[in-house]
Amino acid sequence: MILTKYLKLTVSVIAVFVLFTLTPQDVNAQLSKKQTKQLQKEREKEYKKKMKEYKKENWKLSGSSRTLEVALLTHYQKLGEDPENKEFVGEVSQCQSINVCKQFALNNALNRYSNLASGHVKGRIESMMRADANLPEIEADKFIAAYENLVQAEVSGILTESYSIVKSKGNTNEYKTFFILNEEKAGAARRRAMEKSLLETKIAIKEAEEISKFVTEGFSLE
Repeated sequence: MILTKYLKLTVSVIAVFVLFTLTPQDVNAQLSKKQTKQLQKEREKEYKKKMKEYKKENWKLSGSSRTLEVALLTHYQKLGEDPENKEFVGEVSQCQSINVCKQFALNNALNRYSNLASGHVKGRIESMMRADANLPEIEADKFIAAYENLVQAEVSGILTESYSIVKSKGNTNEYKTFFILNEEKAGAARRRAMEKSLLETKIAIKEAEEISKFVTEGFSLE
């Protein structure tokens, strides 16, 4: 009995000792492992749900000899390789040629991203104009228009196709391309677009610095 109590006490002391000797990195590593396992479980649920949806709606993989199952699993693997990797979708309906569908889906993704990026900056610049009489509306509008076009051009180089799906609707197709968008690279692309856009305007340095903060900010991809 005494020996049993002694062993229990020893185990408790060791447990407390181990707890207090763990470094923050050790604790974070343990948490990270739990989070990774949880994320993996959630992705497995998402995968099953997505495949069920694809089969029900008769989606087929386009432009690849792989199966849709493998393409989707590979897609999730790419998303998991870097926390900065995000999914971004381009889609088009009522297109006939698959090549045309593919190009239109890419254009749709680029247009949507540039609209989101410029819309985020536009709202912030309009707030600046109400508070700062030194920021001319004409120059602000010129900047926003140039920025939207240049973001589209810059982001086209970093938007990576992951997989595409297609389904027929009579004589036409509905087409979706799922891209991987790295937000760190996208931020750098937006800054390049901003720098080029500012060269085309007469916005003062003070206001340009403030605008650069807006451009650097992340925003929802929805």
